[in-house]
Amino acid sequence: MMGPAHSLSGAAAWLGVGAAAAAAGHPMPWPVLVVGALICAGAALAPDLDHKSATISRAFGPLSKGLCEVVDKISYAVYKATRAPKDARRSGGHRTLTHTWLWAVLIGAGSSVLAVTADRWGVLALLFVHLVLAVEGLLWRAARMSSDVLVWLLGATGAWILAGVLDEPGNGADWLFGPGQEYLWLGLPILLGALVHDIGDALTVSGCPILWPLPIKGKRWYPVGPPKGMRFRAGSWVELKVLMPAFMLLGGVGGASALGFI
Repeated sequence: MMGPAHSLSGAAAWLGVGAAAAAAGHPMPWPVLVVGALICAGAALAPDLDHKSATISRAFGPLSKGLCEVVDKISYAVYKATRAPKDARRSGGHRTLTHTWLWAVLIGAGSSVLAVTADRWGVLALLFVHLVLAVEGLLWRAARMSSDVLVWLLGATGAWILAGVLDEPGNGADWLFGPGQEYLWLGLPILLGALVHDIGDALTVSGCPILWPLPIKGKRWYPVGPPKGMRFRAGSWVELKVLMPAFMLLGGVGGASALGFI
């Protein structure tokens, strides 16, 4: 899928988690719901760090573009080293390592560790990166028309304000894990965003090797997805006219339910 659909699906997924948490008797404070949805929207773009033309490659200028090239080479090297005889030969690393459940778990766990060990600066760094990505994904038309510096300033300002809101007693710094483990939950929307991205890509014609390195039908990089007739091309009318409105509707319902309005 394209960036805007990925970001919308990420936000909708976290709002759905908020609704489920409320139904289970462990509701999210509203700052956790809002911040988590924004982080998840940004994190849903991150697996495309292996593609030099993806939204994330443009988000942080030369830094992200260079990082994308490095990740692409690493992903390709891992693919070559682990491919089974039935896996296709390829020339790049897109939709390989960063599009697996293992990557999602590692990036989510690493983010939780950073948030806990680096304290406020770790939290600010995570918020800044994912808020910039959320702006690039959810407000992509406005982001394309404005300068990168303005988007970065918006991300930095938003990160500072939201971190301050979360720090207030009762606003969710210790949500789910309790006192002494503040912000450990920040890895969850990042993990979820990566998985939602992979599921979205699995719906397209190419599928997605989410289950690597599990062997399936003689392949380690088996492109998981629905039957061929149910798949669509990225950027097609199915994505733009069906899935994106559905994500907005589901996100709205999930958010309203999480906040107790329905």
